[in-house]
Amino acid sequence: MTTTTAETAEVHFWNPPDLPGLEFDPMLHRLLHEDPVARVRLPNGTGHAWLVTRYEEVKFVSADPRFSRQAVWGRDVTRVAPHFIPMEGALGFADPPDHTRMRRVVAKAFTARAMRRLRERAQEVMDGLLDAMAAERARHGGPVDLMAHLNRPFPLAMMGELMGVPTADHQLIADWTDTVISAGSGREASERAKEEFAEYFTELLGCRRLEPRDDLAGVLAEAVEDTTLTLREAVGLAVLIQLGGGHAVRNNSANMVFALLTHPGQLARLRTEPALLPQAVEELLRYIPHRNAVGLSRIALEDVEVGGVLIPAGDPVYVSYLTANRDPSVFADPDVLDLGRTENPHVSFGHGAHYCPGASMARLESELILTSLWDRFPRLRLAVPVDRLQWQRGALIRGPETLPVEW
Repeated sequence: MTTTTAETAEVHFWNPPDLPGLEFDPMLHRLLHEDPVARVRLPNGTGHAWLVTRYEEVKFVSADPRFSRQAVWGRDVTRVAPHFIPMEGALGFADPPDHTRMRRVVAKAFTARAMRRLRERAQEVMDGLLDAMAAERARHGGPVDLMAHLNRPFPLAMMGELMGVPTADHQLIADWTDTVISAGSGREASERAKEEFAEYFTELLGCRRLEPRDDLAGVLAEAVEDTTLTLREAVGLAVLIQLGGGHAVRNNSANMVFALLTHPGQLARLRTEPALLPQAVEELLRYIPHRNAVGLSRIALEDVEVGGVLIPAGDPVYVSYLTANRDPSVFADPDVLDLGRTENPHVSFGHGAHYCPGASMARLESELILTSLWDRFPRLRLAVPVDRLQWQRGALIRGPETLPVEW
């Protein structure tokens, strides 16, 4: 077999478009099927990077220690956003053993016991939000925006419970998150929002060191106190988890609702077979192209062959979990949403050391939204034609601007 090298590989310019609905990026689809280890140039940063799209190669790069996240920091690698999302020293940029040390601290907040306790509170919050939705429609009639009344406030409230952020500060956190996570906000606005985020969590952790509490801020403060973490690491962890837990679940849970509303046969099956709910959430996680383009890159620490392509030491490498979830060698009819799919080893939460630590919480929230929403409003439907829905522009995590519904 002939090995492709950097000298012989074509370079694809990829400026990811703002796509409506659940439309899959045509460039990603083409590369998966025609050039699965490709060289790409993205709209920001300099130079080129490799993009790995097939399932097995994505898992290989994600787990192999010869590909480093830490080595990315300080390099102007080609990327989607004009800025890096995580802060310097954060979990997203760490390699073992530092990554292992930091992740062990975070795991204390996501135990089965903690998730059971959170579920009880989550149902209370959910019931209150659905009551408010019903009251809103009774007062004004017409459609109700799910983004405003459910998909935005619910994950924020859950992250507040987990982290220990007071309810009065939720909107402040949401505004910072929107600025940091958007490719369209610009570097200056994003960096300023990250600084304000960091100042907020530095103060919150300081409060927890004086008055310990049983929340994630308390766990992080304790780790700073016993020198397991530096204050910078603890604050970086707090910001990264808040970003992922608030923004990603907000948009992806809205995408799940939209997917079911636009696949009535699948929704009908779930309504008649409620035991399918956990399996349905896994299929929705696999099927929905929840992010725009790709996340953080890695740097090859030595020459490594991936899928018949020799990636030179020092080159940045991206993996696409979206295309891995559509790889026909792993998933039958990968472009079809099938809630009856039983073999579903998707990688929507990542793979290897950087597997999302909040996956269990995201699943809990998604299951609760999908079951509670239709239990309360069994005739739920979109209030406008699909082609009139507005989708977020410049967003790194895809989702609707508004999701008007009626029942």
